Amino acid sequence: MNEAVRPQAAPLSQPEAFARIRLLRSPNIGPVSYAMLIARYGNAVAALEALPDFGKKGGRQYRAAPQDRIEREVESVRAAGAKYLFHDQPDYPALLAEIDGAPPIITYRGDLSLAARPCVAMVGARNASAAAVKLAREFGQGLAEAGFTVVSGLARGIDGAAHEGSFPSTIGVIASGIDIAYPPQHTDLQERIASEGLLIAEQPPGTEPRGSHFPSRNRIIAGLASGTLVVEAAVKSGSLITARLAGEAGREVMAIPGSPLEARSHGCNHLIREGAVLVQAPEDVVELLTGFYGQPRSTFREPVSQFDFDPSEMAGAEPADIASLLTTAPVAIDELIRQSGESAAAVQLALLELEIAGRLERHAAGRVSRT
Repeated sequence: MNEAVRPQAAPLSQPEAFARIRLLRSPNIGPVSYAMLIARYGNAVAALEALPDFGKKGGRQYRAAPQDRIEREVESVRAAGAKYLFHDQPDYPALLAEIDGAPPIITYRGDLSLAARPCVAMVGARNASAAAVKLAREFGQGLAEAGFTVVSGLARGIDGAAHEGSFPSTIGVIASGIDIAYPPQHTDLQERIASEGLLIAEQPPGTEPRGSHFPSRNRIIAGLASGTLVVEAAVKSGSLITARLAGEAGREVMAIPGSPLEARSHGCNHLIREGAVLVQAPEDVVELLTGFYGQPRSTFREPVSQFDFDPSEMAGAEPADIASLLTTAPVAIDELIRQSGESAAAVQLALLELEIAGRLERHAAGRVSRT
């Protein structure tokens, strides 16, 4: 989420905070549409009032999330000992705010200052080898001793070892609500992270993890850190998704090489072949990330080029007629702008109307399709 969609500087009032939660929990509202609505209307209270009109323009009846459901959520967050953090508050992690589709609202428990320190993400296989688990624990310890905060996803295998080695300088990002422990065998580990480190969740409390939540969690892991280290992973794994997201965000991508005879090493070797930096010791990571200023040495997945668009331009825009250009095949938004001949603001407004009406799906790298 870039600086253009972080407009609020004054302290957040309770009605506005409540409206923001309700806006984000409303049907068909995701991080991108949330940011667009805040940019167009200036605040969440006004955006909520406008949602029914957006639904009508998109051809559907629309109802925002019920107030009583949000009241129950707020009580659940409080009961869990957690707090909300909004995208434009001073403590919101600066690196996370830079990624496309950054979570507008997160819940957290623990020491938020850990996210303000230099962070490195460590990810890898759930069914990791004993040697890789030991290595991840040692890397976590070495990086923590060097002043880094280690970010991971609390999964079995590499994630758990990275957290354990780096205590208390560690951040756990979960795919469930802040009050749900997953996997169950990491219940004690998750509670320890919440008490001594930092635990972050994007999903509402009470939410059990689903398959679609894990890529969203992975983007937060990559977004919090200046670099992502893959310790051991197969070629088709969530760890490589995290690495790809890190590369597209312009962050370092690093990998520990392994034997070509071990399938769990093929993902790391693939990353290195594709441009990730080979590392063999924590000192390699420290050298690579110390003083990182957004110019990665790795060439794995260059940052995705984005069209020039200022969300504040939506305030005076009229939606373009682009529905006929959309199919179920994802297409880049800049291609829609070129083909329609309309301004970026007009196209974005049209996409917003379709999304709120449930007729548009957003994909990675700024692509969209008809549902």
